Amino acid sequence: MQEPLKAVIFDMDGVLINSEQLWRRAMIKGFGEYHMFLTEEDCRKTMGMRFGEVIHLWLQHFKLVHLSAPLIEERVMNLLLDLIEKEGAYIAGIPEIIGFCRQKSLPMGLATSSSRLLMNAVLTKLGLHTTLQVTVSAEYLKHGKPHPEVFLICAEKLGVLPSECLVIEDSINGIIAAKAAQMKVVAVPDEEHADLKQFVLADYKFSSMKEVLPLIRILFP
Repeated sequence: MQEPLKAVIFDMDGVLINSEQLWRRAMIKGFGEYHMFLTEEDCRKTMGMRFGEVIHLWLQHFKLVHLSAPLIEERVMNLLLDLIEKEGAYIAGIPEIIGFCRQKSLPMGLATSSSRLLMNAVLTKLGLHTTLQVTVSAEYLKHGKPHPEVFLICAEKLGVLPSECLVIEDSINGIIAAKAAQMKVVAVPDEEHADLKQFVLADYKFSSMKEVLPLIRILFP
């Protein structure tokens, strides 16, 4: 029997903040400076992965494994942090969802593949440091998404069972991870990914975050 849902766990990039397009701009510019010329589609292929894994993938692909991964990571991250500070904003519909969760005193967590540095920058930009009870980065975990580790740790820190969590995700890797953790998942992919058949794995799928609040009102009466 399905336990009643008790907590909401958010992904970060593309869910809380409009950072996916900022990520792509930073990656195309940063990797390009090291003669790895990525397209927008190349960037989309790695959505939901830890950035260290992304760097390793492209160093292998371009046969540039002699280059310094830490230097590349620092350069791209600095570009991204600058873009977050200048252009970062809530995804439309998220403030209302957070407001409802606060009204209901629902535990809220963040489970992201992004680094702690970026996670903290986003939390500061959005003013969420005291709003989300638990924030977990997969940066130093043994596994990143699509492994469920980051979600399982988040649920444990929130003090709820994985099966009592509703996850809001935008990437295939994130959805696979949340379902592997035995959680309910709402998928809100961007327009370019909306038709991917893998999104059938999610329990619910919407075209915009604004459509999620009515569902949450039903799931958390």
